[in-house]
Order: sequence, then structure tokens, then C-alpha cells
Amino acid sequence: MKIYDAVPGLEFDEKVDLEKSPAWFLDATHSVPPWTPMFGWFWVNFCRHGMQYGAEKLSLPTVKGWDWRFKDGGGYLTLNLVMDEAERKEREVKFKKAIRPFIDDYDNLWGDYVKEMLGHYERLKSCDVDTASNAELLANFEDTINVCRRMWEIHMHMMYGVYTGFILFENTCKDTLGIDDTHPTFHNLLRGFDNKVYEVDRSLWKFSKKAEEMGVANIILNSKSVDVLLELKKNDQGKKWLEEFQVFLDEDGWRMQRMAEVNMPTWVEDPTPAIASVKFFLKQGGDFDLDVERGNLVQKRDEAIKEVMAKVPEDQKGWFKMLLGIAQKTGIFSEEHNHYLDLYTHALIRRSCLGIGKRLSAAGVIDKPDDVFFLVPDEVRAATLVPDGLNLKHIADRRHEEWKGWCGKENPPAILREGFSMDDAMGVLVQSNDPIALKVVVGSMPVPKPELNADLYGVCGSGGTCEGIARVIMEESQLDEIEKGDILVAVSTSPSWTPVFGLLSGVVVDRGASLSHSAIVSREYGIPCVINVFEGTAKIKTGQRIKVDGDNGVVYILDK
Repeated sequence: MKIYDAVPGLEFDEKVDLEKSPAWFLDATHSVPPWTPMFGWFWVNFCRHGMQYGAEKLSLPTVKGWDWRFKDGGGYLTLNLVMDEAERKEREVKFKKAIRPFIDDYDNLWGDYVKEMLGHYERLKSCDVDTASNAELLANFEDTINVCRRMWEIHMHMMYGVYTGFILFENTCKDTLGIDDTHPTFHNLLRGFDNKVYEVDRSLWKFSKKAEEMGVANIILNSKSVDVLLELKKNDQGKKWLEEFQVFLDEDGWRMQRMAEVNMPTWVEDPTPAIASVKFFLKQGGDFDLDVERGNLVQKRDEAIKEVMAKVPEDQKGWFKMLLGIAQKTGIFSEEHNHYLDLYTHALIRRSCLGIGKRLSAAGVIDKPDDVFFLVPDEVRAATLVPDGLNLKHIADRRHEEWKGWCGKENPPAILREGFSMDDAMGVLVQSNDPIALKVVVGSMPVPKPELNADLYGVCGSGGTCEGIARVIMEESQLDEIEKGDILVAVSTSPSWTPVFGLLSGVVVDRGASLSHSAIVSREYGIPCVINVFEGTAKIKTGQRIKVDGDNGVVYILDK
């Protein structure tokens, strides 16, 4: 049964949509596990809008953004290609002007956008969702929708601009140096920069040191995750530590363990995952490892720049330096946009929805507050002002059951028109030259190399090799299981996982690309990472000894 029957262009329609495009790709980076109906509505509507807005604002020569559909909790995308050669050339002229601010003044461009969004967030938070009237709750919900729309406009204007610069730089490196974004020299050129996500992690590390100073480190280290809050509250120093920690959370705790959903608590609601990050730093001990590693990375970066500039023809040095400058911003933006855009906005969508959910459940419209995630905005609008006598339990219950069914099966990686192969589909992707598809969401497909006799083939996210014990992690609540030296095996990773990278010797992820979180952070920590192995979490078991060869993008299971 369709969820969005009344809204064309939201839910996948095989007949209509395969006529529009022969290939629709699953966004496994963001929609695995399956989305709830409420979040799917937000993502499909506004990610689509933002991508088309960003592509048009920049006049991208080859693509006009993406179209999106929701199917069984999965987000499926197709690209709006520019097919006419004359139109491409016309757009290219406009693009060269539109991309200049990213090259000339990235810091101010991004900084102004961040200030704008923080202003929107403060306005949304000024509504007390527990005491507001029904009319005020609904107004806050509508404002949240508008803020989400604006977030995606900023998100995709910035992402298309910065990542297109990355592609241009990679293409220049291919032509001039014969290297691409899997080459160690390419990685060294872009590593060693700080960003807001690392600043948050540094704050968590400082709280680990404060826990030692206040004598509560053992409470955190020896308590189970579910008990740590209660145990800290039993201790006077623990209470003081929590009070200071809450101040940090009020500013930087607007995030959830999953970036692309709203059905999990934020750190502000439940600080347990944040305290688990403090625990990782206590386990690890010593200084903040990224600061320690950064000096080494900066030295390697300077050496790499000197090496490649000696090979770049004199008449191309100026253009190469400009492209290098914007490419070096990609890792920074990739992590910072997660903090300031996706995570923060989605946390406030959750806050607004739950405020309404509590009101609707108290009125008997739904059973539990979080059943609101199985409604869609038009139903919220119909119920919030005057909920008297309205019953949406049957709708929420039915969709909840459907969602549980989706969670028990896998969505196909692509939906293809009959006669159209996956190779054909990947050809379209490459033809689009779309940086987000190629470098974030879909990525490069693994190329099996029989001579390597590997168990899993993927793509290099970060170079190097390691051997160690595999730790398969399917959700953030399991991160507490990680021990120093483990090799993380996951579907994908997100910013709230960053602190554990200091304990890891390597990373293997089912899905990812060169600008995905797992690849960027692995490069900063100097550990090997293989991305897009597809079946890592299915084939590797916790406790098995494995070898990760990041240089060749392969994984070996040593004790089968």
C-alpha cells in the first residue's frame, strides 16, 4: 500500500518512473536501514529541491540535480542530465562565473551560511514544545519545514560548488600527474585540516580529562552504557561533571547516532552516546590523537605539494593552485556540513515532531509520541490544532508494521528498466560527471582483481595495510564493544562515530565513496579503509582475523 498516494512524485511508480529514467539508484549511504515515512517525506521533498536548486544556481554544465523517490523505506535517485550540447556549452559559461566565490572566498561564503542557519535554529528552539499552545506547535512545525527547505538549498549550493571543484582538481591531477583520488599522494595533498566535527571531538576528549581530574573516570569506564547516567548522578562529583557536560550538549549536542533519520534520541535528550565517546577517549588515554597526528599530516602535505608542483607545467601552476585550494576544503566541508546542516536540522525536525506527537498521544489520536514518525505532514496539519475525536492510530500502526517489514529485507541497489544493465546505469552516472553521485552517495564500483585472490573487493578510501580482529558494528549503541586495534566493519559511518577511529587499526564499509565520512576520517587518522565492499557486514563476523589492503581496495578473511 502506498504511503504518499495523494502526492505525485514522492513514491516510486514503476510504470511512470521507469519511463522518465531507465535507472534509479538506491542511496544506501543514507537510507539503510529504511527511513520512516515522516523522514522520507522530508528527505525526498527537500533533498530533491536542494539538489535542483544548487545545480541551477551554479548552472552545472552536465546535470540539473537529481530526482528522488521513496520505495519501501529506501531513497532512490536518478540524475537530470543536460543532453543538448549547445545547452551544455551555454551553462558552462555561466558556471565559470558561478564557481568563482568558492575559489576566491570560500571561508566567508560558508561562514555566512552557517550564521544564517544558526539564527534559524535559535528561532526554532525558542518555542517551548512542552508548554506551547497547539497553534504555536503547528506554527513551529511549519517553520521547521521551511528551515529544512532552506537548509537543503544551502547544503547543495555549497556541496555542488565544493565537490565540483574536487572533481576538476582530480581531473587535472589525472591529466597532469597520472594520479586519481585513490593515490597516496592525492590523499596527502588534502589531509591535515581541522574542522568543527573534530572540535566537538576535542571537547569530548577534554571531558575525558575532566572526568579523570574529578575522580569519576572509573564510573564511566566501569558502568554499562545504559547505567552510566544513573551511576554518575549518585556521585557529587559526577553530578557536577554532568552539569558542565550539559552546557556542552546544549550547544553541540543537536545530533543523533544516525544522521539521516529522526527516530532516535538526540544527545540533548539522551547523552549516553556522547558519554560513550568520552569513554573511548578514556580507554585510549594520552593526548587528543588528531592533534598529535595533524603535525605529521601537515608535513606530508607540504612535501606532497612541493613534489607535485615541480611536475606541473609552469603555465598551469596558477590554475592548479586554485583548484588545490578548493579541493582542500572538501574534507572540511564534508564534515562541517554534517554538523551545521543535516544533523542540526534533523534534530530540530525530531524536536518539533515529538512535541506534536506528545500532544496527539495525550489526545488519543496516536498511541505513543513517536508514532508521529509514521504520519506525514498533511496528517499532522489535520490533527494538531483540534485533535478532539480524531483517530490516526490505524494509519500509524499499519505503516509501523510495513516499516518493520522493510527493515527485515534489503532494497535492491538499483531499479532498472528492462534491457538496461547495471553497466549501462554506471555509464550514465559517469557521463553525468555529478560530483555528489560519484564521490559521496554511489561512488566507484569495485573492480574484481582475480590475481589478488581476495575475499572482498572494494575501493581505496585510505591507503595502507593492516591485520587485526574484525568488529562488526551495525548501530552506534554497539560502539562500546570496540577495543583498541580492532578493524571496524560497518554499513557506513557518521560523525558521531569519529571518536572511535582513534582505537581502530582499519575500516571496512559496505557503502561509501572518496568523500564519505569513513574515507575522510580514516585518512586523517592514517589508517587503511576499504569502501563499497557491499557485503562486508554479511560475510565478516566479529572476532574473525582479517587483513585490510587499502592500497588495492581489498579485504582478506584470514580465519574462515
